[in-house]
Amino acid sequence: MKIEIPEFALVLLVGASGMGKSTFASKHFLPTEVVSSDRMRGWIADDETDQSATGDAFDVLHFIVEKRLKNRRFTVVDATSVQPESRKSLVALARKWHALVVAITFELPEEVALARNAERPDRQFGAGPVRRQMLNLKRSITSMGREGIRYVHRLRSIEQVEAVEITRTRLWTDRRGDSGPFDIIGDVHGCADELETILDELGYQVSWDGKDVHVTPPEGRRAIFVGDLVDRGPRSPDVLRIAKHMVDSGTALAVVGNHDDKLKRHLSGRNVKPTHGLAETIEQLGSEPPEFLAEMREWLDGLLSHYLLDDGKLVVAHAGLKEEMQGRASGAIRSFCMYGETTGEVDEFGLPVRWDWASEYKGRAKVVYGHTPVLEANWVNGTICIDTGCVFGGKLTALRYPELELVSVDAEQTYYEPIRPLDGPAADTGSSPAHQLNIADVLGKQVIETGLYGHVTVREDNAAAALEVMTRHAVDPHWLIHLPPTMSPAETSAQEGWLERPEEAFAYYGSKGARKLVLEEKHMGSRALIVLSKTQETAAKRFGVHDGSRGTIVTRTGRRFFNDAELEASVLHRVDQAMESSGLWTELDTDWVLISTES
Repeated sequence: MKIEIPEFALVLLVGASGMGKSTFASKHFLPTEVVSSDRMRGWIADDETDQSATGDAFDVLHFIVEKRLKNRRFTVVDATSVQPESRKSLVALARKWHALVVAITFELPEEVALARNAERPDRQFGAGPVRRQMLNLKRSITSMGREGIRYVHRLRSIEQVEAVEITRTRLWTDRRGDSGPFDIIGDVHGCADELETILDELGYQVSWDGKDVHVTPPEGRRAIFVGDLVDRGPRSPDVLRIAKHMVDSGTALAVVGNHDDKLKRHLSGRNVKPTHGLAETIEQLGSEPPEFLAEMREWLDGLLSHYLLDDGKLVVAHAGLKEEMQGRASGAIRSFCMYGETTGEVDEFGLPVRWDWASEYKGRAKVVYGHTPVLEANWVNGTICIDTGCVFGGKLTALRYPELELVSVDAEQTYYEPIRPLDGPAADTGSSPAHQLNIADVLGKQVIETGLYGHVTVREDNAAAALEVMTRHAVDPHWLIHLPPTMSPAETSAQEGWLERPEEAFAYYGSKGARKLVLEEKHMGSRALIVLSKTQETAAKRFGVHDGSRGTIVTRTGRRFFNDAELEASVLHRVDQAMESSGLWTELDTDWVLISTES
C-alpha cells in the first residue's frame, strides 16, 4: 500500500494501544520527527505509563509540535488520538502554521492489540481500555474530514501495515529547486498591447496566427505573471491566450489574482457581481466559443496561490506573502495571496485600508507582488510591488531576477479611471517608505546572509557597542545605507624594518586559499561615502530625511567626514555639478547616488 504525504505536514498516528503505531513510526520516520505521548510522560515522570503525568506530557507534546510546525518541520504525533477532542488542539496548531494534516488510522482486529499488550509488562490494563479506544475511533473516523484533516489513510490488517510504502511529495507551491532566471510581470489587466511590448523588451518573440499565439523566450529565461491578467483592459481574452500558452509550453509560471479568481467563478456559473472591470471582460468573452471558455475556466482553476523559488530566496504572490506563510498550504494563505489583509476600515475613496505587511517583513526571501497599484516600484524590506497601474494609464512593469532590474513600458492610454490616484500617499497604497527604521533590526544577536561569504554572525555585545557609538557620533541613520568593505592586510613582516614584504604577502594569501592577486600601488587615505539626492524631495522620499538637505559625506563608521557643514555643502554642490555636466544623472536614470571614495 502506497501512501503519499506532503513533505510539510502534521501526521497523526491514530489507534488504540497495542496497534503498532510506535513500531510503524520507527520504521517510516526519523526519530526526531516523531513526538510520542509515551515519551513525553517518560520525560515528565520517568515512567511512560504514569497516567498522572498525562496533562503535563501533552503540554510538552503540543509545545514541541508547535515549534516544529513554526519552523516548517515535518512532524508525526504518536498518540492514541481516537477522540475528536484529542485531535482538535493538534489540528488547530496545524491550521495556525498552515500545515496539512494527515491521519493514518490503525484499525486492526481487537485480538491483535490484546495479544501485543499481554506481552508487555507495562501494558497490563486488560481489554476494557482497548475496546473503548477502538469504539471511539469507529464513531469519529467519518468526521475527520470535517475536523480539518485533509487526508485519511486507513490500515485494517497486519498485512496492510507491513506493506505500507510512504512517499513524501513537495507542495505544488514549493519550487525551491527552480532558480530561474525569471522575468516577473506585474498586473496586466487586459492590456495585451502593453504585454506584447514588454515581452519584446524582455527578449520574447510573440507571433499570432489568427487567434493562436506563439511566444519564444530568450534562451534560458521564463516569465512569471503575478496575477490579475484580466478586467478593465481592452483585450483580456488575448492576455489569457498569451499567458496560458506560455505556462502550458513551460516558458512561464502564473499565480492567481483576485480578478482571475472572480472570472473563474463567473465561468463556473457562480453568482458574482460584474464590478471592477469584470463586465468588460464578460463582454469581450461573448464572442469566444464555448470551448475557449471551458478551457480558460479549467486553466484559471489550476493557478496556484504563490511560488517559493530559488532555494527559498524568492516568493511570487499576487498580493504578497508574510514569511510564516511561504511554502505552506491553507485556505488562509490562498486568501492572503489574492487579497492581502485589511484593517476593517475604509479610506476616503471608499476602498479598504490594507494592512501594511511589507513594513514589518523580515524574511529571507525577496517577495515580488502586485494587486495594489503604485506610481513607482520600490523595494521595501526585501519586498517590491510591481503593479504600476498600466490599465490606469501608468506603466506595465517587470522585474528581471536574479538581476533585480526593473523594465517598464508606458500604457498606450488610460483604459480605466482609478478610484484612488496612483500618486496618492504611500499609506494608501499599502507600501511603507523604504526609509522606515526598526531598532530591532540591530539589537541582539544578528545573523546576516551574504552573497559571497555565507552567514556572518554579529554578536549581541558587538552590536550593542556599535549601536552606542553610532547613537553618539553618527549622522542621521537614514543616510547610512552602505557598509564599505575593507581589504584584509597581510601578516606583519618578520624582517626588521618592514611592515610588509611582497614575498611574505604572497605566501600569506596563498596559505588562505587565494590563487590570484591584484597588485596596485597603495595610497594612504580615508574612506569617504558620498550620498547625494538630486532634489530635496528625493531625499525625503527615498531616505526619509526632511531637514532640507540633499545628502551627506560620512566615514565608513557613519561619522561626518567634514565637521564643517559649509565645507560639506560645498563638496556636495561640486559633486552635483559634475553629475549634471557629465550627464550621469540621465545616463544612470536615477535621482540619487552613493559614491564610495578615498580622500
